[in-house]
Amino acid sequence: MVISENVITCDGSVQHLSCDTGLINVMSAIYGRTDKRICTTGRPFSEIQNTACVLKIPIISARCNGLRQCEFKTDTLGSPDPCNGTDKYYNTTYNCIKGRKYVTMFQSVNYVCTGNDVIQIINANYGRTDSTTCSHGLPDTILADTNCYASGTLSIVATNSCTVQASNTTFKDPCFGTSKYLTVSHHCLPHPVRK
Repeated sequence: MVISENVITCDGSVQHLSCDTGLINVMSAIYGRTDKRICTTGRPFSEIQNTACVLKIPIISARCNGLRQCEFKTDTLGSPDPCNGTDKYYNTTYNCIKGRKYVTMFQSVNYVCTGNDVIQIINANYGRTDSTTCSHGLPDTILADTNCYASGTLSIVATNSCTVQASNTTFKDPCFGTSKYLTVSHHCLPHPVRK
């Protein structure tokens, strides 16, 4: 049985999603206000009255799917304002799915399934999303940019046949001067039976 988690984060705070086992699969992520009781501390009454304020935020899925933990400051998302004058929050619902995650800095990632199972790529990123992964012996100056995402990584990984090289040659350099790594998350699905 899959249990869904729901995380509500006030605007400007840090949202944290995590799976003890498995990988994050975001089912919905919205920005706005649908409840007068959430994130109200210190807010004027006039800023919490509009509860018909909803904007879907697909970037949370793009950044978090396939990771075991995902943490980001909400004000770095650059979400458009769906309702001026209303205090907003982020509401993310996700579950933890079975899957594998590979991380490499300079080598190729080889992702496979056994038997007749089919690979489904959950997520992929070439860049840097934290300062600790692939950081041994590196200076802090090249680990500081943790908002580094190469656009198109998922489509490049999905179109390669089970192997992809982690390099600026394969992916465009998303953040010059930052040490980057490739993360690929996938799971194996039973091959569909043809009748």
